[in-house]
Amino acid sequence: MAFANAQYLDAINRNLHDVQGKVNVSFEFFPPKTAQMEQTLWQSIERLAPLTPSFVSVTYGANSGERDRTHDIIKSIKQRTGLIAAPHLTCVDATKQQLIDIARDYWQNGIRHIVALRGDLPANSTDVPELYAADLVEILRSVADFDISVAAYPEVHPQAPNAQFDLLNLKRKVDAGASRAITQFFFDPEKFLRYRDRCAAIGIDVDIIPGILPVTNFQQLQKFAGLTNVAIPGWMNKAYQGLDNDPTTRNLVAANIAMEMVKVLSREGVDQFHFYTLNRSELSYAICHLLGVRPVL
Repeated sequence: MAFANAQYLDAINRNLHDVQGKVNVSFEFFPPKTAQMEQTLWQSIERLAPLTPSFVSVTYGANSGERDRTHDIIKSIKQRTGLIAAPHLTCVDATKQQLIDIARDYWQNGIRHIVALRGDLPANSTDVPELYAADLVEILRSVADFDISVAAYPEVHPQAPNAQFDLLNLKRKVDAGASRAITQFFFDPEKFLRYRDRCAAIGIDVDIIPGILPVTNFQQLQKFAGLTNVAIPGWMNKAYQGLDNDPTTRNLVAANIAMEMVKVLSREGVDQFHFYTLNRSELSYAICHLLGVRPVL
């Protein structure tokens, strides 16, 4: 086992030398549901804050209680760390006036960056949403000069009828005033690069930031991927075989896979990466360290 772990560490260290130039990172968290989860969240935020990320985002749940927690966490992050804190904001199950009121409250509390999303529809719902992400971008722009991120889907949104429809929807969000797009996680860098080229070809001129998910729980990943239309390469399935009871090697595998992706994307001029932390800091911190993103002493 020690020999296998050493091999992975050597591979990771080799990757460091292949990543050139300045790298900017950002991190995503989700609202905790228990006191223990909240403690883990703050430990992760405090661990990653010294890396001076471009921003940190907090997801937005489908019910009012979770939405309130997002509001509270965002304000606390700003107050406790001084980081740029970007709440997710969804327009599902919200009126235009409610969204305006939320946006005004954020602006009055010094929150300038928002991740604007349509949001998940209720399970088995056949209702047609009244508002979409492009509408939300327009609403935010009508309230104040927010910095707005939106979502992008290199492997097509699971509810989009086809890839061209999905791409044009991203263009509508950008034309409405989005500042950048953050992608769903993926595991084939070539799919991201082809997607970036297609975005440029139709006049989408904002940064397309790859979303990176270090995978420590392969079974959980399979559930996520099934819901989000993300393809899991066969080699990943083989890479995690036999590691159910070996978290140390799983972490090394996860770090190596993420670094390989970053290495390929960096060679193609990508210098911004958004990490889906799942409220854990260890892997994201280690990967950032290898990328040269380190605390300023």
